[in-house]
Formats: sequence, structure tokens, C-alpha cells
Amino acid sequence: MVRSMTGFGRSQSNVPGYQSTCEVRGVNHRFLDSHIRISRRYSAIEDKIREEIKKYVNRGRIEININIEKTGESQRNIKLDKDLAMAYHNSLKELEENLNISSHLGIMDIFGLPGVFSLEDQEEDQEMLWALVQASLDGAMDSLIEMRSKEGRNLADDILERNQLILAMVEKLEKRAPIVSKDYYGRLRKRISELLPQEIIDEQRITQEAAIFADKSSITEEIVRLKSHVAHLHELMTIGGLIGRKCDFLLQEMFREINTIASKANDLEMNRIVVEAKAELEKIREQVQNIE
Repeated sequence: MVRSMTGFGRSQSNVPGYQSTCEVRGVNHRFLDSHIRISRRYSAIEDKIREEIKKYVNRGRIEININIEKTGESQRNIKLDKDLAMAYHNSLKELEENLNISSHLGIMDIFGLPGVFSLEDQEEDQEMLWALVQASLDGAMDSLIEMRSKEGRNLADDILERNQLILAMVEKLEKRAPIVSKDYYGRLRKRISELLPQEIIDEQRITQEAAIFADKSSITEEIVRLKSHVAHLHELMTIGGLIGRKCDFLLQEMFREINTIASKANDLEMNRIVVEAKAELEKIREQVQNIE
């Protein structure tokens, strides 16, 4: 199946106390390029996310936005630094004696000093968090693949249709080529007969010149290769899979052959067909840029 590189997917998963929402967007790119947006708190699972993405796609820019929310009451612990509290107390008492100032230090005075206590969230279960994120990621990627497959079918249908048009044009060029050589022979003989008397016209020389022209302007090899490329492109579109790069290279070869024909063609009708074929090839190339 042919798959596009553009698409969107969204999914949500829940476990007791947590909810994960994942959004995935895919666009064109020559290689697989993953961009992940997730809270710094959970950055440790980014590598796992990248490996999970590779199970689904092989090419394209993938933008992943993952949001993890706590849905239950968060449990936080108070951490008390007793040594620091005692150090504060001793220093303040010493300062009180040195300055001969009477003070009434209470426990809350020391408790409010910097660093004496801090709040710590309960340590989270990393395996549970990854299972949560993986579920939402897999759901979003499934939606992305579904959209990419649907668009890929549309791209394949369009490319197959244009590929048939190109084949028809190649067949027209094939039929036109011998006519061009005959026309050249006729024009050459007419031109010479206008310049020279009939009795001194060298028919053998005219035939020889026409044969040289026919050999130089022969497009037989290019036509054979173009037909082969057209058949190969049809096969790729039918089989599907990871064909984007293969199609890129194949189209380069098709452009090379059609450009060679254009350089050899000494005929207005053939030039017109070549221009139309190149226009269709360019449209196919634009479509292929979006195939995985």
C-alpha cells in the first residue's frame, strides 16, 4: 500500500491518577525526523518515544506533542533539614548574645527560614508512566497511519493515471520518429533539386545523408527505456510499501530520457509531445515528494 507522509493523529489514555494526551502531525521530509514536545519532568522517556515511532513510520517529519496531567490528588511529603535548623538556631542565639539583644525565637521563626523545609512530590512509577504514554502514542500513530494510507491511495491513483498519459505520449513519439526521417529525406531532395539540374543529382549521396540524419536522431533506445520506466513506476504504485525514494530515482531517469529525446527531435510535433510529457512528469514528481 502506498502511504503519504502527511497526516494527523490524536489519542488519549488514562490510568488511575494520570491522563496522557498525544497529538501527532506528519509532513514531508527526505528522512525520518522526529520532534518531541513533552514536559521536562518526563524527558527521560523521549528515547523510548523515538523508538516507538520507528515501528510505524520510516520517512517524514513527525511532530509529537504529549501532555501528561495528574487527575488525582497529588501526594507531597515535607522534607525537614534538621541540621540546617539547628545551625540557624545556634547562629541566632550566638548573635543574640554578642549583640546583647533579647529575642523570643519560636519554632515557627526557624521553620520559615530558607531551606529548613521543602515539599517533595511522591516518586512516580516510571514503568506505569511509560505504559500510559505508550498507549496514547500508539493510538495517535494508528490514526496518523490511517490518514496517510488514505491519502496515499489517492496519490497512487493520480500517479497511475498520469503514468498512462505519459505512456501514450511515448507511443506517439515512437510512431512519429520514422516520419521525421522520411520528411527530412523529402526536404533534402527537394532542396537539392532546386539548386542543381536533375541530371547531376546524386541519389546515393542524398540517401546517405538521410541515413546519417536518421541515425543521429534515432530515439529507439530512449523509447525502450522510457517504456521500461513507465512499467516500473506502475509496478511500484501497485505493490506499494516504502517506495518514495525509488520513485524519486526512477523519475530522474525518466526526465533524462525525455530530455535526450528533446535534444534529438528535429520536429515541431515531437517537441510539442515532449513538452506535454515533461509537464506530466513534473506533476508526478510533485506527488512523489509526499510518498513515504
